[in-house]
Amino acid sequence: MNSHSTHDQSSPGATRALGQLPSGIWVLGLGSLFMDTSSEMVHSLLPVFMITVLGASTVAIGIVEGIAEATAAITKVFSGALSDYVGKRKLPLVVGYALSAFTKPIFPLATSIGGVFAARFVDRIGKGIRGAPRDALVADIAPPQLRGAAYGLRQALDSIGALLGPLFAVLLMAAFGDDLRAVMWVAVAPALTAVVLLLLYVREPERPRAGPAIKIPLSLTDAKRLPLRYWVVVLLGAVFSLARFSEAFLILRAQDVGLALGHVPVVMIVMNLFYSGVAYPAGAAADRIGPRRLLLVGLALLIAADLVLAAATSPQLALAGAALWGLHMASTQGLFAKLVADGAQPELRGTAFGIFNLVSGGALLVASVIAGAAWSAFGASTTFLVGGGFALLGILALLAYPAGA
Repeated sequence: MNSHSTHDQSSPGATRALGQLPSGIWVLGLGSLFMDTSSEMVHSLLPVFMITVLGASTVAIGIVEGIAEATAAITKVFSGALSDYVGKRKLPLVVGYALSAFTKPIFPLATSIGGVFAARFVDRIGKGIRGAPRDALVADIAPPQLRGAAYGLRQALDSIGALLGPLFAVLLMAAFGDDLRAVMWVAVAPALTAVVLLLLYVREPERPRAGPAIKIPLSLTDAKRLPLRYWVVVLLGAVFSLARFSEAFLILRAQDVGLALGHVPVVMIVMNLFYSGVAYPAGAAADRIGPRRLLLVGLALLIAADLVLAAATSPQLALAGAALWGLHMASTQGLFAKLVADGAQPELRGTAFGIFNLVSGGALLVASVIAGAAWSAFGASTTFLVGGGFALLGILALLAYPAGA
């Protein structure tokens, strides 16, 4: 987990680094912003839509969300390896965004949980196709000493979109008289905007091949070429994912303690307000200080969020838990992307992000199914206490790791 630039105090400050980032990082970030605005307009209402309109259970929601995220994770392995093989990132990137955009109308048209499941499944395939090539492209474009800042900026713009989506959802729910389907129709426009933006303005650098070309399908030999410190990051990412189940349960918890239907998206607004505000500073800090300290802070914030959500008896407490959840995400997500990029050879970056996301996605599937089952069997508080327990295991794992990390 060590990086040569980790303790380099001569690294530029966060503001200066922002001005030095290439325009391609901004384009990728804005593409994420528009797509996340669309996705979160839908997803901030989807758990309530599934329960109140379609009559689904919390167990069903846990399974749908978990399988959807795991599907994205599995797809990332193949798209990442493919982008390494052809030496191009833009094509799978744009195809992935387009696929997600074209699934958006399926949500308001759905009349059963099966329809929502199909839409989530295909939407997450789109996310999976674009994820690893996009993350690898950030590393290709950004100077190595600014990699943390680059991932932090992309993550910040992404989470600004995830903030705007629920905000628009609240305003539109008021304007449309709590018509869930009508709000979901509006979400189609920003998704199409993201596709057009990336199609027209993404430029990828020529990447000279270094080392043997990787094969399609991905072979075990290619994976073995990735160094040990990369696999340590993969293992830590899995532990973090086990501790952090689908955000659908944050929305359900807020409704559970009395948040009105039309105000349910406020949960994601609060979470993403804190996420977007801290993601870039946290990413820039990762270029200057040891990653282990930031990861420990992230896990401590997650435990605090779980405890607040477990004890919540009012919408205000649920929103406080969502704020802590957002701070946890800001402290860890861009940092993990930097650690993966730093730990992998340039010609295997797409593959490395794919494997990392596969393992993390599998853990998220397990976590979401456990969360849904715990909620159904023992109540909402137990769900968050279990998540806090996994986060505590993550802290113990980090403390056991050598101090030089």
